[in-house]
Amino acid sequence: MGSNSMRVANQPSTANPQLAAVPPPAYQRRLTGLKPVRLTMGSISRPAANQPSSVNHLLAAVPRQTYQRMLPGLKPVHLTYGQVLYEPAGQIEHVYFPNNCLVSLLTAVDKNRTLEVGMVGYEGMVGMPMVLGIGVSAVRALVQGSGTAMRMTAARFRAEFKQNLPLQRALFRYTHLLMAQVSQTAACNRFHRAEARLARWLLMTGDRLHSNEFRLTHEFLSHMLGLRRVGVTRAASDLERKKIIDYSRGKIRILDRKGLEAAACTCYRIVKNLQDGMQA
Repeated sequence: MGSNSMRVANQPSTANPQLAAVPPPAYQRRLTGLKPVRLTMGSISRPAANQPSSVNHLLAAVPRQTYQRMLPGLKPVHLTYGQVLYEPAGQIEHVYFPNNCLVSLLTAVDKNRTLEVGMVGYEGMVGMPMVLGIGVSAVRALVQGSGTAMRMTAARFRAEFKQNLPLQRALFRYTHLLMAQVSQTAACNRFHRAEARLARWLLMTGDRLHSNEFRLTHEFLSHMLGLRRVGVTRAASDLERKKIIDYSRGKIRILDRKGLEAAACTCYRIVKNLQDGMQA
């Protein structure tokens, strides 16, 4: 994915590079004719009325006036595949509100192995310990899908969180959703077969990247799912043989989404239904 355009100073954030290039006065005039729409994949909620469009669901839930006040502290950044945002026991210097990127939360099993316990996309924030007043990460935060995000310093977030009740409410609701995802992932990794787990993971990834194609290696998937590489290869081959996915040269393409949902375990639908209900 290409790098995001640098927005004009003091202009409301937009993920669209053409709009980002418009001078602030003209951009403000155009806002009256721009209407946010519901995307067909990922079920992003509509922003509050008269608020500049933000792809991140948490920022979109903040009223316009509050969001405008937050803008000086929000910096648009481009996160790249494989970039590490935090390490376990590392200090959290920034929080991130993803727009169209994807971040995996990994816990260390031993010196050589990690396991994904959660993933964060447009629906959430990376750096959730800050909500609890904790400035240290318990997990590795690894970018697994390139894209844009809004970044805020930890110090600015602490001050903002204390006074911003709408943001507090949105983050508390997201905390519940993330806890549900983490606990469901733990149960899934323990009880469900490899093919169903892979299907669940691909669906969750596709939802957050708004794409049916993404770059993945067997080694990377083995870390995400807690499987040996041979187990990942077998599971991917089974889905490919059923013409549900296509896998070649480190890229996976979803060919049959309905078939992938049928192959996935119930864990995907449990978390997806909870997320959709909270965003309704």
